[in-house]
Amino acid sequence: MARESTLSLDGLTLSYRCAGDPKSPWLILLHGWPHSKSIYDPVLDELGRDFHAIAFDLPGVGGSLGVPAPAPVELHLLADTLLRAAESLGAHSIMFAGVDVGGMIAFAAAREYGARIEGAVVMNTVIPGVAPWAKLIAEPRIWHFAFHAIPKLPELLVSGRERAYFDFFFDMLAGHKHALTDEIRNGWTQAYQRPEALKAGFDWYRALEKAAQRNAQPARIDTPILYLRGDAGGRDIDAYVEGLRAAGAANLRSRLIADSGEYLPVEAPAALCEALREFQAELKHAA
Repeated sequence: MARESTLSLDGLTLSYRCAGDPKSPWLILLHGWPHSKSIYDPVLDELGRDFHAIAFDLPGVGGSLGVPAPAPVELHLLADTLLRAAESLGAHSIMFAGVDVGGMIAFAAAREYGARIEGAVVMNTVIPGVAPWAKLIAEPRIWHFAFHAIPKLPELLVSGRERAYFDFFFDMLAGHKHALTDEIRNGWTQAYQRPEALKAGFDWYRALEKAAQRNAQPARIDTPILYLRGDAGGRDIDAYVEGLRAAGAANLRSRLIADSGEYLPVEAPAALCEALREFQAELKHAA
């Protein structure tokens, strides 16, 4: 059964839920916006059969408190913070996996700290500065990237209306919006209802331009990367895969998950577990 706990690092309190034997390979699971670590509840115990699976609330959100220290918001700093947090618990043979912003952090871990991890799984996201980034953020449908980057205004307009605002994105991005039950939606909304938590989520978007500039610099990424997308979004996975290769990902594979949208751990838990197990088997075979 999954266990919940916290740890202290750099003045932060980080909340996590974990399952499995710590002697097994470690799987670090990261949520995105506007989710919390509970997005992995449907898969955590199952993944604990093969991994020591640990899902964090990102710094400043949910049970992870960013005070008295400010929570890091830049992707590479978040990757380092969460990697050090896992290492402080004894992590080894580490795989990073994340959806949405969590996938951006997983990519940053592979790019910046590849020697400390064995693999990274990037789920249902575009990487700042990596094709099709420029094309995607120019789409009217992706208006919220620009809106969330404006200082203070999103907090002013969304505070007190979090559930209604988040529901718009839940319904737009889910392949099966009814899979996101009221319990799930209420839990994720609650994770952002502290003013500093709401700000932390918007601050991730405010840091994306710096991440895009960083990722635009040439780099060879030898860390194995698995890119996953749900097929309900209707986007061409090849465009994302080609962008990652052009950005330096030298050891890359991909998979389209059938009958799912943005929320793979909730909408397609069995398929996600299978994909992660197969990726781990490939890493073990290559070692």
